[in-house]
Amino acid sequence: MAIYFISQGRDEMPRWREAFNDARFVSPREITLRMAPGDCIWVMDDTEGWPQLVGELNRRGASVGVMSYSPSAAVAFQALENGARGYVHALSSPELLRQAQLVIMNQGIWVPPDLMARVVGGTFRALGGPDPAHSEALQALTERERAVALAVLEGQSNKEVARTLGITERTVKAHLGAVFSKLGVRDRMQLVLRLSRLSQSLVNAGQD
Repeated sequence: MAIYFISQGRDEMPRWREAFNDARFVSPREITLRMAPGDCIWVMDDTEGWPQLVGELNRRGASVGVMSYSPSAAVAFQALENGARGYVHALSSPELLRQAQLVIMNQGIWVPPDLMARVVGGTFRALGGPDPAHSEALQALTERERAVALAVLEGQSNKEVARTLGITERTVKAHLGAVFSKLGVRDRMQLVLRLSRLSQSLVNAGQD
């Protein structure tokens, strides 16, 4: 498995080198000749036509991540929609870069926590919002747990939920852990799939 880094701008990033000293810097044209299925490829969003490149690399079996000097929820969505499995700040610490690499190589999704909240909110809205059929599941939660769950589904980060509800981030995490446990989900995205209006119809369609 090879690790490649694609950028049209700056081609040397000390933190990246520290995280992956065997990474190879290549051009968009070179990568199509060098890559093999299973390779990990990071694409800077200053690369011309990067969304199309990410899509092509994904279709050819690479695990693709996108890096940005100015991360935004809009670009994160665009990256994920085109098949990227990771989206990180280009100046992240070597440790965080290695964590992101591990996640995407194991077919997970990695985005910064603050952007993950936005991704969750957008996904929930795209799936039709709350499903009335799942109201019984919400009734199993305490009033404060329900408030935390609904705020998370709207796309709020833990810090924003804490500010909205007038509690600490630590308390938000505790309530969210209880929500996950009671509803049998592992993370924010599973919470979306558990409670959204269209999720069950999508599951049923996939079984036809």
